[in-house]
Amino acid sequence: MPSSWIGAVMLPLSGLLLCLPAGADVKARSCGEVRQAYGAKGFSLVDIPYQEIAGEHLRICPQEYTCCTTEMEDKLSQQSKLEFENLVEETSHFVRTTFVSRHKKFDEFFRELLENAEKSLNDMFVRTYGMLYMQNSEVFQDLFTELKRYYTGGNVNLEEMLNDFWARLLERMFQLINPQYHFNEDYLECVSKYTDQLKPFGDVPRKLKIQVTRAFIAARTFVQGLTVGREVANRVSKVSPTPGCIRALMKMLYCPYCRGLPTVRPCNNYCLNVMKGCLANQADLDTEWNLFIDAMLLVAERLEGPFNIESVMDPIDVKISEAIMNMQENSMQVSAKVFQGCGQPKPAPALRSARSAPENFNTRFRPYNPEERPTTAAGTSLDRLVTDIKEKLKLSKKVWSALPYTICKDERVTAGTSNEEECWNGHSKARYLPEIMNDGLTNQINNPEVDVDITRPDTFIRQQIMALRVMTNKLKNAYNGNDVNFQDTSDESSGSGSGSGCMDDVCPTEFEFVTTEAPAADPDRREEDSSAARLSHSLLSLSVACVVLALQRLCR
Repeated sequence: MPSSWIGAVMLPLSGLLLCLPAGADVKARSCGEVRQAYGAKGFSLVDIPYQEIAGEHLRICPQEYTCCTTEMEDKLSQQSKLEFENLVEETSHFVRTTFVSRHKKFDEFFRELLENAEKSLNDMFVRTYGMLYMQNSEVFQDLFTELKRYYTGGNVNLEEMLNDFWARLLERMFQLINPQYHFNEDYLECVSKYTDQLKPFGDVPRKLKIQVTRAFIAARTFVQGLTVGREVANRVSKVSPTPGCIRALMKMLYCPYCRGLPTVRPCNNYCLNVMKGCLANQADLDTEWNLFIDAMLLVAERLEGPFNIESVMDPIDVKISEAIMNMQENSMQVSAKVFQGCGQPKPAPALRSARSAPENFNTRFRPYNPEERPTTAAGTSLDRLVTDIKEKLKLSKKVWSALPYTICKDERVTAGTSNEEECWNGHSKARYLPEIMNDGLTNQINNPEVDVDITRPDTFIRQQIMALRVMTNKLKNAYNGNDVNFQDTSDESSGSGSGSGCMDDVCPTEFEFVTTEAPAADPDRREEDSSAARLSHSLLSLSVACVVLALQRLCR
């Protein structure tokens, strides 16, 4: 063989021989940096090789030369799942603590407001009426008991409860202003039956009923909203990643370890696609969540304005005292009307009748002094409390669709937007090229990183969506002053829930009494009799006209 041929053959061979050591160096690349990072995670270094090994055994990471054994890949996969769960919980910490702390504060405020109002009324009435009040104090205690029961979720119809309070108060006071008579239970029931028509307390019950029902409905619904927000946030923040999500998390967070690149962080856009796939169902919660937050803000505005529970409860003792003074001033007219409608009562025994009404019930209330009011819960006011809650609620809007962006902004997770070339793209240290998916489950159909079954929405998340939808409807009703449980019993224009079906221009404004005993004649009564006679005459004339018209039609 010519020497020139031998040289030509030897040159490639020598080149090949020179390349082998270099190739052997690549295969034998040290895993020292990976061992250090792996140990820092708290794992035992028994599983990890000192040098790279062939990666055919890997199930998630690229099957190239690797520093990962099967055991390492399994452990890192579990670690990625744990870190993801912690990231979601940590990222949603603000919204969870907002609802937890504000619910606690509002609930504390509301309960103390009721206790202060009850204590103030009790102190005021004890000073004013002494034994007379104490003998009848259960009427007022029951009022506050029912208000508390309503607030805590009890099945209480506020309007019926308030009507019952005024009826019971009328019964008690009617006996006090008429001590010369004896009233049995049937007679007192007759008295209370006509509380609305008698209007013995003036316009106070009607006004107070509107104020109390609106304020309590708004306050109770608002605190229920805070409860629902707290529960939904707590539940949604505890994610259970799917197997497809866990694979994607492992590939994003720890496959760089297996490739010998433990310090290289994922590309920002790569992270977004993984998180959007893993949190697709959470993002679908956002629409209903935002509607819920908007409804909460609307009710909060009501609490600051016309439905302010503090402005209703703080002076409730003064309002009730005003009603009692109205009753005192109109006691003779009220008694006369009751005697007319329910019959003349029997005289009381001599000992009791010797006491006249003024001696029993003649004390007036002293003027109301706002400076004497007890401090409300934690020294705050409803306005300050609601303003604080509103600010926090506004910040919690779009929180669930923002989770991927918030997580991927974390410098502990990604390389950031400024380092798009030197980041892990799922295969190597290079730019991430696929487009970013839109939010929500249906938009993940082509997610390049996470295998998402868009035909199977998460049942748990759907339950939270329904809970929010129900609460939003309650809040909308509360905004309009309607209790979701008792909407049909209220009529703002009349202030009464009688449900009689009468229109104002048809039904009589005064009830018709069945007189069992003729009352003493008086000028007012003569005027009423005259009016009644004119009304009877008009009705009779109308009836005759109708009969004549009917006969004329028959004759035709």
